[in-house]
Amino acid sequence: MKAAAIAGDLRVLGQLLRGAARTGSEAERMAHFYAGQAGDYDRFRERLLHGRAELVRHLAPPAGSRVVELGAGTGRNLDFFGDRLGRLRSVTLVDLCPPLLAVARERAAGRPNVQVVEADATRFRPELPADCVYFAYALSMIGDWRAAIDNAHAMLRPGGMVGSVDFFVSSPAPGGNRARHGWPTRAFWPRWFAHDGVQLSPAPLDYLLSRFEIVRLRERRGRVPYLPGLTVPYYVFAGRKRG
Repeated sequence: MKAAAIAGDLRVLGQLLRGAARTGSEAERMAHFYAGQAGDYDRFRERLLHGRAELVRHLAPPAGSRVVELGAGTGRNLDFFGDRLGRLRSVTLVDLCPPLLAVARERAAGRPNVQVVEADATRFRPELPADCVYFAYALSMIGDWRAAIDNAHAMLRPGGMVGSVDFFVSSPAPGGNRARHGWPTRAFWPRWFAHDGVQLSPAPLDYLLSRFEIVRLRERRGRVPYLPGLTVPYYVFAGRKRG
């Protein structure tokens, strides 16, 4: 690893060790947390945020679609659309964090169908109904994640697609063929991530499953940088608005 990359990792790790602020609004806490690491965000988290390309592949919005990403951060997920991005009618990236949005605006430059908006994921509404709305490692960082999911449901046209990829832990006794995590996983990872303002629980995924028709659900585990041998659970969900 090159010296610049190592220095970037150290900046990110230093902020992770300091943790998220406990005072101020959600926007203020996020800005404080990411201000010193926005430039290193994508490279470091590329090894941590698994399943994003898979999510975009399952959503597969057709040409002419209106797409909204809630909690878009740096806009990194634009790159997973590949050549399809230019054929979409519009892509709106929504986030509350100015340092991350500054990176997103640089990434969106030269892409006339991409709009970057500083707004609350629980309140933002596009002018026209969306064909596809998705979250990528966002619901676990949104305080009122239930309102964010309800907002996604409200802005989608009937039959529109919704997606989410995120960390989670299962309930003690999930039903059906759902993943079941042992007590060490359910105890360790929520405590670990809470230090940085990330809330892990089974509830957001359960709520998604109750609100939308299931198109695809994968529950997996991914590696964590600098923690050899440890894997964190994550899910990839694609669904459809009923009606």
